[in-house]
Amino acid sequence: MFKNKNEQDNKYQVNERIRAKVVRVVGDNVDNAGVMTLHEALKLADEMELDLVLISEKADPPVCRIIDFQKFLYQQKQKQKEIRSHAQKVVVKEIRFGPNTDEHDYNFKLKHAEKFLSDGAKVKAFVFFKGRTILFKEKGEILLLRFAQDLEEVGKVEQLPKLEGKRMIMFISPKSTKKKN
Repeated sequence: MFKNKNEQDNKYQVNERIRAKVVRVVGDNVDNAGVMTLHEALKLADEMELDLVLISEKADPPVCRIIDFQKFLYQQKQKQKEIRSHAQKVVVKEIRFGPNTDEHDYNFKLKHAEKFLSDGAKVKAFVFFKGRTILFKEKGEILLLRFAQDLEEVGKVEQLPKLEGKRMIMFISPKSTKKKN
C-alpha cells in the first residue's frame, strides 16, 4: 500500500520538490497568475491552503498549478477506475473432446459452443490425448476442423488446430453481431 502512494507522489513534483527557479502559475481560483519565482508561487499556494504542482516541466518557464493535491490524486484514481470499468472483458469458454468422441457428445458440445459464441464469449476447443491415444492426432485435427466448420455461422477460427503437448487446441471467436438496416 505504501509503495503505491509513494509512486504516485513521485510521479508529480509538489511544493518543495519543484526544482525550477521561475515558474508560470495557473489555477482555477488564481487571480494574479503569471510568471513568478518559485518562492512567490509557494507563498501564494500556502495562503490559499493548497498545493503547488508541477504540470509541465518542459515548458519555458515550467508550468505549475495551484490545486488540492489529494483531491487531484483522488480524481485521477477515479478516472482510471472508470476507464477500466468500460474496458471490454473477454471471456474464454473451454470445450474438451477426446479423439474418439461419439456423435451425441459432439452435438451436445456443439450446441454449448453455439450458445457461448452467441453470448459473445470466445471458445477454446481442444482434444485431450491420454496415453496411447496420441496416435490418433489426425482424428483429433479432423474433429476440430469439423467443429469449426459447424460453427461457421456464429464464429470464426482465430487459431487453427495446433498440437501442444498432449492437447490439440483451436480458438474460435464470435462473429461481430452488427445489425444491418
